[in-house]
Amino acid sequence: MITLEYANCLSSRVGSHGLDPARVHADSPQAAGIAQLTKQLNQTRGTGWERWRELWNEPMRSAHLNAVNAIANECESRFENIVVLGIGGSALGNIAIQAALNEPTYNLLGKADRPGPRLFVVDNVDPSNLASILKVCDPKTTLFNVVSKSGETAETASQFMIIRKVLEEAVGKRWADHIVAITDPDQGTMRTICDQAGITTLPVPEGVGGRFSVLSPVGLFSAAICGINIEAMLDGAQAMDKRCSNENLTENPAAMLALLLVELGTRKGKPNHVLMPYANSLKLLGDWYAQLWAESLGKKFDNQGETVFTGFTPISALGTTDQHSQVQLYREGPNDKVIGFVEIEDFGNDQSMTIPTGMGVEAIEYLEGKRLVDLLNAEKRATEYALIDSQRPNYTIKMPTIDAHHVGEFIALWEIATAYAGLMLNIDAYDQPAVETGKKATFGLMGRAGYEDWLTKVNDTLSETEFVI
Repeated sequence: MITLEYANCLSSRVGSHGLDPARVHADSPQAAGIAQLTKQLNQTRGTGWERWRELWNEPMRSAHLNAVNAIANECESRFENIVVLGIGGSALGNIAIQAALNEPTYNLLGKADRPGPRLFVVDNVDPSNLASILKVCDPKTTLFNVVSKSGETAETASQFMIIRKVLEEAVGKRWADHIVAITDPDQGTMRTICDQAGITTLPVPEGVGGRFSVLSPVGLFSAAICGINIEAMLDGAQAMDKRCSNENLTENPAAMLALLLVELGTRKGKPNHVLMPYANSLKLLGDWYAQLWAESLGKKFDNQGETVFTGFTPISALGTTDQHSQVQLYREGPNDKVIGFVEIEDFGNDQSMTIPTGMGVEAIEYLEGKRLVDLLNAEKRATEYALIDSQRPNYTIKMPTIDAHHVGEFIALWEIATAYAGLMLNIDAYDQPAVETGKKATFGLMGRAGYEDWLTKVNDTLSETEFVI
């Protein structure tokens, strides 16, 4: 079970830069407010844009598992590669799950040594990136997984159009057999294309936004085909959800995490929120968290239409790597950050890796015979101490081991914490109007009919100037 250690966010540890312990006590006014928010979230779960919170419960759970596993089992033996085409929430979760739960050298292993096809995620329209992937993925032995609810997102649409042409040239009329699309089950451009071409599809469930979709078929399919235990991930999410339905603040980790970060961000001037796992495999979960926290909470208007410019800046870091690149700033720069550590108690089969003895060098003799995991966790504890010494608030998410169950817990923890934070900030955590502006401007620049005024706006605003060196 994942735990949250938060003493280092309190004034008893970091002085005036932390919260008064009385504010997070079970009998505090803040705890009473959290109880009301928990009741509200328990009532609205499964409705509107909160359908993501039912992904690990019946009936959605079995419906998705059955559909995903059936297609993954059929495709796994047919293809040597799977290439995911998506962007943002349609890609970040896929990458993060793969990095967390399969070996970092997964794609380098021989077919007999890995549980599924090689996985590549094309999460941008960088032509060199796509070209390099196509060089090593023969279209005849590759499955392309297109993830787009509407089919009109410019990046994914362009990727799909290129891949369709590549497949037509490589396999002819059977091109559609090399695609699995995850899209709207009933409507939209991609749904029309899939129905007309006979492309196999899985659903992007109604009411599940991209950044909350990783435990839907959006993230489950690529995980399943690469041998990851997706049922265990849903079990972990379900277990965390149960804990986070508790109205008692001190027994609800998502509510406590949200309260700490919102109060430190708004009352203590700490709007920059670092997530620093001490495990390479969890680094990309930091990138997933960054989208979730930034896009959900960064809003100009509150729910009453008042201008608030609220939100927090997520920063993805890695221990111990960033002790040597960022901690100098965190300790001696502006005290405007909250640092979140992720500590792993057991690295499984690699737990016993030990530093050899007998080197005969006095300066490094203290390391001999020690396990690497002990050094890793000592580095984390030392950094934790150094931050407290500088009165920098921090917390630790402690994970017993890195497996599918605990990754599912981690995902649900942050998704539910985001829902709490949205209510605390009095904003809509599920829209992204600022992103839409960029999309419309892109449509205009690329010549889409009906968006000519956006082309004019962009060109007038970004007209050539003399301010160039």
